[in-house]
Amino acid sequence: MSHFAWLQGGDARCTDSSPSPRRAWRLVLLGPPGIGKGTQAAALVAQLGACHLSTGEVFRHAREDAAGLLAAMRRGELVSDEAVIELVRERAHCLTCSRGFLLDGYPRTLEQARSLDALLADLNVDLDAVVHFQAQERVLLERLAGRRVCMACGAAFHLEHRPPSRAGRCDLCGNLLSQREDDDADAVRIRLRTYAATMAPVLDHYRGLGLLYEIDAAAPSEVVLARTLVALDPLARWRRV
Repeated sequence: MSHFAWLQGGDARCTDSSPSPRRAWRLVLLGPPGIGKGTQAAALVAQLGACHLSTGEVFRHAREDAAGLLAAMRRGELVSDEAVIELVRERAHCLTCSRGFLLDGYPRTLEQARSLDALLADLNVDLDAVVHFQAQERVLLERLAGRRVCMACGAAFHLEHRPPSRAGRCDLCGNLLSQREDDDADAVRIRLRTYAATMAPVLDHYRGLGLLYEIDAAAPSEVVLARTLVALDPLARWRRV
């Protein structure tokens, strides 16, 4: 789950007093809609101890004055570079957290990637890796068609792969499950086309910096996690702090 300061922005600060991990990981997680970034982020947080910083969650928790941005997301459109860059800059202190971070869903364009490079340089923070989860389109469409979300607590289920104990009800809080508006088939196709068109230069950018790690995410989530940890293991060996 994203931390309080990340969701609130401004002067908000987290009050987590748990010990920091021995090694602070600083990762960017990228991948198309339906790839399972949220699932992998939660698993990586448990393994690495870093904070999950999701730009999508910020917009979904947005105040009424950001309702237009949220509506654009639900239609499968990209939020403007200016809006997302400003959102991240307002929360720059989260990027210096001693626990490290998993930045989820940002950057989505080359301009955002270059802005993040500059911001991290200003903060004297080094990015460890950019993990890009990938799978064929048919896999993504199947996953999104079956996804159901609790609008009360945010828990996610899948009609085939992770069905709730009671049909249509959240296992955690008992509220009704529903399909997210941006999981509608038409919105998904728009999102996939948009992602493919904008992400290629971002991946090339990080590939050129030697930071890109491509992970096949078509397998079950535990296999994807294992592949990711194996890919990151050499970094853990030479950089422990």
